[in-house]
Amino acid sequence: MGVARLLARGWIVFCLVAAGHAFRFALASGMPPGDAAQQIGVCALLFGAMGILFIAGYGLSSGLSVSLARLRETHLTPGFDELVFIVFALLTFYVQTNTAIVHAEGPAVDALKGAMRFAVFGQRVLEDRLAACSLDGGRALSSAFSWLLAFIYLGSALSRIRLSASLVRIERKTRPEVLGPQALALALGFASVVGIQALYVGTAYDWMPCSVEGGLFGTVLMGIGPLMLAYLIVAAITNLLALGPEG
Repeated sequence: MGVARLLARGWIVFCLVAAGHAFRFALASGMPPGDAAQQIGVCALLFGAMGILFIAGYGLSSGLSVSLARLRETHLTPGFDELVFIVFALLTFYVQTNTAIVHAEGPAVDALKGAMRFAVFGQRVLEDRLAACSLDGGRALSSAFSWLLAFIYLGSALSRIRLSASLVRIERKTRPEVLGPQALALALGFASVVGIQALYVGTAYDWMPCSVEGGLFGTVLMGIGPLMLAYLIVAAITNLLALGPEG
């Protein structure tokens, strides 16, 4: 749950999802699949490598080079929460690129959007913005489905939060965090509050112009944003609990 690991995971997820949506937009505009895959693949690789390079520099400054000698296969294997996140991210991408476009209306869709409008302030703000910008195309359904999976993921991860905090405390004995445990918990808590204000409250949707909301960044934010926010909240709570003597 260190900063370098969280940044690397978040950046990789963002680049992969953005590349997938960019490829879909390119195909919709009539670009040949081969040309689209080549151009988008190169851009995604460059942006991904650039972010990982900066994150790796931060990791090396925190003593990552020392811990590389003790790296094991189990350190690279995703845990249960990570596997759930990957499955949910794939489901969100599939719904956003297929189901939401074809089945943007219907009793089940209306029920899901109504439930998320009740539970999430940002969903109401988003739907109002989409109506004002004359944008939909399944965007409201994509956001509602992502929020549903985000709540499921959050509840599942919180049920094992004390075990995760204990593992973080054990890991810090062999690989200390350069920020320190208190500063890391504070930084993640602040980032979580900003994310809640931006997505759950909906401030980000209010600030985005229609061109951005209907473009690549807005599409990625509506699709994977709630899930990434849930992951960030879990990381913040885990690091906060890890400060105590018991997980």
